[in-house]
Amino acid sequence: MVKSAFLASAAKRLVTGPRTYYLWVGLLLVVALTGLAAYSRQVTTGLVVTGLTSYVPWGLYIGNFTFLVGVAAAAVLLIIPAYIYDFGPIKEIVIIGEALAVSALIMVLLFVTADMGRPDRLWHLVPGWGILNLPSSLLGWDIVVVNGYLFLNLFIPGYLLYKAYQMKEPNKSFIIPFILLSIPWAVSIHTVTAFIYNGLASRPFWNASILAPRFLASAFCSGPALIILVYQIIRKYTKFHVKDEALFTIAEIICYAMAINLFLLGAEFFKELYSDTHHLSPLKYLYNGLHGKHALVPWIRTALCFNLIAFLIFLVPATRKNFKTLNIACVMIIIGIWIEKGMGLIVPGFIPAPLGEVWEYSPSPVEILVTLGIWATGMLVFTMILKIIIPIETGDFTKEGGTSSA
Repeated sequence: MVKSAFLASAAKRLVTGPRTYYLWVGLLLVVALTGLAAYSRQVTTGLVVTGLTSYVPWGLYIGNFTFLVGVAAAAVLLIIPAYIYDFGPIKEIVIIGEALAVSALIMVLLFVTADMGRPDRLWHLVPGWGILNLPSSLLGWDIVVVNGYLFLNLFIPGYLLYKAYQMKEPNKSFIIPFILLSIPWAVSIHTVTAFIYNGLASRPFWNASILAPRFLASAFCSGPALIILVYQIIRKYTKFHVKDEALFTIAEIICYAMAINLFLLGAEFFKELYSDTHHLSPLKYLYNGLHGKHALVPWIRTALCFNLIAFLIFLVPATRKNFKTLNIACVMIIIGIWIEKGMGLIVPGFIPAPLGEVWEYSPSPVEILVTLGIWATGMLVFTMILKIIIPIETGDFTKEGGTSSA
């Protein structure tokens, strides 16, 4: 009875709220449905409506997939200080970070589906019905770790929130093992993603042993930067309290992660430029252009400048603890890492073609609409989750305390 009452009250909260809530949800639904219409055209017509070719078969979809896996993995930066070191300011807000990870993982799965030419064959990946080809298939491992991490980020906050709704203390001996398991699992989702690219020996741009560490370092920049911005919006428009101390601690972590990311990038530059072999071609294309083709050059140079400027802002305590400069740096890092791990990572891996040609890629309007639709879906999911989390955390939605629809 208690569970059914909780679910009924939660469902009621999702359809009630102020006018701004309806406008926001309505906007996200319109964008999501527009993306769905574009995707239906892609399914019926085929991938010919995208900018993808046999030479560059991965593009905007896989770029967003890679970026969002990092956003999801970044939740571990809140889990460790909150649950392992019992750091109060972050422990109070960690559940929202896990909710962001859930939204990111849902978008990850949607982007993979959008990239498939035959989504009706997804059942081949379902254990028992299809064949994952474990342990030899890295794609199979990616399916396992992403879905496993999604389960953990649904189960752990769900259990803690339900106990808070009942106004009971959670059973630590029951939930702590799942929390501890989520830490290496968070690292694994981005490590396996890096290994998918890293294991392709014929693609020298990705075939570097430091790719997985770089993935993790950049993830611990972009994910927390997004978290800082989200927390500020939440505390401005709701009663959920987020301490400045928590945000500044996250910002300090970003500083260290970006330092490692830039160091690893410099190490990769040295290896490629000093050896000066034909494997240097993808890097030349990305940063300087190749054979007169240079579509990505302004993008990657912008990303590099943004990351360097943001790092300097995070490095200086006075600017790191000033919300105006802090927010500018967070936006710069999100854009910079999105370019670096998206188009700046995926496309150069396929250039040049086996015969030396440069086939440039640019996303089609269909790809852009589908991408916007998936992002809108992820934000809608995050909004719905927050509609349940925030009132429980503030005590407005409990078994005995009522169900006011803030």
